[in-house]
Amino acid sequence: MKRIETYQEAVEYLYANLPMFQRVGAVAYKKDLTNTLALCEALGNPQHTFKSVHVAGTNGKGSTSHMLASILQEGGYKTGLYTSPHLKDYTERIRINGVTISQDFVIRFLNKIQPVIETIQPSFFEITVAMAFAYFAEEGVDIAVIEVGLGGRLDSTNIIKPEVSVITNIGWDHMEMLGDTLPKIAFEKAGIIKQNVPVVISQRQAETTNVFAHKAELEDTNLCYAEDFYKVNWQNASPFEGFTAHWNGEVFFECKHFPLGGLYQQRNIQGVLMTAEILQEQGFVLPVEAIQTGIEKVVINTGLKGRWQKLQDSPLMICDTGHNKDGIEQVLQQLKATPYATLHMVMGMVKEKDAVSVLKLLPTDAKYYFCQANIPRAEAAEVLAAKALAVGLQGVVIKDVNKAIAEAKRHATKDDLIFIGGSTFVVAEIEQL
Repeated sequence: MKRIETYQEAVEYLYANLPMFQRVGAVAYKKDLTNTLALCEALGNPQHTFKSVHVAGTNGKGSTSHMLASILQEGGYKTGLYTSPHLKDYTERIRINGVTISQDFVIRFLNKIQPVIETIQPSFFEITVAMAFAYFAEEGVDIAVIEVGLGGRLDSTNIIKPEVSVITNIGWDHMEMLGDTLPKIAFEKAGIIKQNVPVVISQRQAETTNVFAHKAELEDTNLCYAEDFYKVNWQNASPFEGFTAHWNGEVFFECKHFPLGGLYQQRNIQGVLMTAEILQEQGFVLPVEAIQTGIEKVVINTGLKGRWQKLQDSPLMICDTGHNKDGIEQVLQQLKATPYATLHMVMGMVKEKDAVSVLKLLPTDAKYYFCQANIPRAEAAEVLAAKALAVGLQGVVIKDVNKAIAEAKRHATKDDLIFIGGSTFVVAEIEQL
């Protein structure tokens, strides 16, 4: 058993020895909590030493987690944040008050737990969850916001008993693992609902309400839909210009500038506000000023990237990590609300996605640049281009993400819009990010 001496060795050990969903897909998905429980048992069960908020959902759980963490920071709490995947560096997954986990801790943790890893052969995600819990415990966080990786019921994070559980929305993603209907997918997400732990649902959907109501009844807990109490109205066509939040019909506060910019954030914000209210009922001191400032400063406080993120103004260049049918539909609504002369779309996807369903949604009058992220799961750019051509989309194949962006910039005028997306991993490779 070789001792890990450097951070680079630590990352290489994680990638080389542990199955990683980010790189290899469904084969890395473990359908039980045995390994995570064993790892945390070996660490003295750190997950029981701090309070938490648990966030699941198909789209919006990352933004929701970051906004909640930012609000808690503004309230003066030492706040842990666990999210996935990372965009640029592994340490992005684990933060305290916006500061990423130290490389020294990653090295120290892996050396300590290496014998257990060799014995039980956990996945990349399982070991990272255990690392996050150990870090939050050692650093003595007041509360941690924990984003579910995939699903909920069998996700490695689902060994905590949080103060409140949040489910953002249910959409079509990872059907091969979570089920082929919205109620089946909702059943997996509802697995984070715990005995006597209040639940916030950010978006009411006819197909899933019975699933959540049944699970909440089984667990003898209160369930509420955020939209029944909170409404968010954009000030103008661009969310970048802020919004007004209403509580029970009355103005709660006005946000002057919202850095995430996506119209689709409306329901996420409503879910965040409802969650903050429940945390207040449980004794957390979160005045309106902390809530407003936390939302306005979410990017500064937590380092959130890739959510309708503006990379430059002329030509306007936007990236977004939306990568499933529902996520792309939300992106397209945003594009329709954004003025431009010509739309240039730099697109890449991963193999297991239903690319044709997504491609059929895209505008036929845009110019396309098909690329592929540098991971084994990436759909070959030529294959994606062929599928696009079959549904009437014209474009060029430039495999390298940044070369594809450069080509789009070469053809774009100052009044055009360049959009980069289709996959989290495409966004992750943008040099300007």
